[in-house]
Amino acid sequence: MASKRKIILGLIGQLAAGKGTVTNYLKKNHLAVSFRYSDPLRKTLEIFDLDISRDNMQTLSTILRHNFGENLLAKAMLKQGNNSDAEIVVIDGIRRFTDIENFSSLENFYLVYISTDQEIRYKRYILRNENIGDDSMTFEEFVKKDQAEADRQVPEVAKKANLKIDNNGSLEELYEQIADILAKIVKN
Repeated sequence: MASKRKIILGLIGQLAAGKGTVTNYLKKNHLAVSFRYSDPLRKTLEIFDLDISRDNMQTLSTILRHNFGENLLAKAMLKQGNNSDAEIVVIDGIRRFTDIENFSSLENFYLVYISTDQEIRYKRYILRNENIGDDSMTFEEFVKKDQAEADRQVPEVAKKANLKIDNNGSLEELYEQIADILAKIVKN
């Protein structure tokens, strides 16, 4: 990258939309660093030897936000992003309006919405098998997860996105869109 100004990309998308794929591409091809909203939740569950499941992460997130403020995880992501020396910082897993309140005041923050059809997301979710029980989830259970408290605000928050990626095609098409977005940001 030619620019020395730090770029903070906030990724929003529904479950298995491709946020991780976009993040991995940026890390591999642009030396980006990434922070996921789920990382501190996973680490906490691991410390207490609890199953690292989506349900447990949602429960823990609710407890933390209820007791310490709705923007607790967002503040942690902002702190990590600001403290990074990387030129590109990826914040993976924005879901709520409170998640973007602190970021939206930064001139170097760009909210990127990754849109993917539900059937495609379901197939990807099963294949990646990231959490306990993911590989045996039915489509009906997946649809219910899409309506979980943690994901309910995603469609509305996504309307605030500066940039959009359609992730219904091939990996090559996805990578082209990412390159186009970076070029657009650097040009501005």
